[in-house]
Amino acid sequence: MTTTAPTPDKSALRDAATVIVLRDRRTRPRVLMGQRGAKAAFMPNKFVFPGGAVDRGDAQIHLTRPLSPLCAARIEEDAPAGIARALAAAAVRELWEETGQILGTPAPWPGTVPADWLSFAGTGHRPSAEGLQFVFRAITPPGRPRRFDARFFLLDAEALMSDPDDFSHATDELSHLQWIAVDEIRDYDLPFITEVVLAEVAARAADETPPDSVPFFRNDDEESLFLRLRGEPMRD
Repeated sequence: MTTTAPTPDKSALRDAATVIVLRDRRTRPRVLMGQRGAKAAFMPNKFVFPGGAVDRGDAQIHLTRPLSPLCAARIEEDAPAGIARALAAAAVRELWEETGQILGTPAPWPGTVPADWLSFAGTGHRPSAEGLQFVFRAITPPGRPRRFDARFFLLDAEALMSDPDDFSHATDELSHLQWIAVDEIRDYDLPFITEVVLAEVAARAADETPPDSVPFFRNDDEESLFLRLRGEPMRD
């Protein structure tokens, strides 16, 4: 009797990290975005921030500098313990893969480098989450071909270890990578949730301190809710 492995449920909810890289925040703020392909199963043709789903190995990646205790506490307020580190690692990895931008510290990797981190390690850096600020959480509504529990991280471009205008190391997942002025961004084809997040970012562009709370746009089979995550800094 021949058996086959079950087909993964692509509509199952997956943790994901999105990075909002902000430039010129004190003058005319711009954010780094790219366009998804026309045949993409999730948000085809839309202009989006770099980001993607957490990989199984991301939780084991050692960050040279972790997220702030406040950001980690807010992420894990309504989520499993330990997910903050995995999300931070995924944010660094996806930023590198989709834009070729490096968020890390110059250092050799200890031991064997995971396969999906080989190209990042080849730059001579290890990932660092110190510059990431958790600013938004959103769950994709039911019925979509892909569903994500996405955490959005704000990152000042000054924290990058790479040339912010060099996208030569990016994969082809996003096209038309560019810095878009926040006051012109509504001229682009954006997902609804991206517009909501951008409104939050625009309101806080000149303020580098953590927000009093983090918006949480939750969609499930029963209802849609707009909540706030406050969290308490974790203590050793």
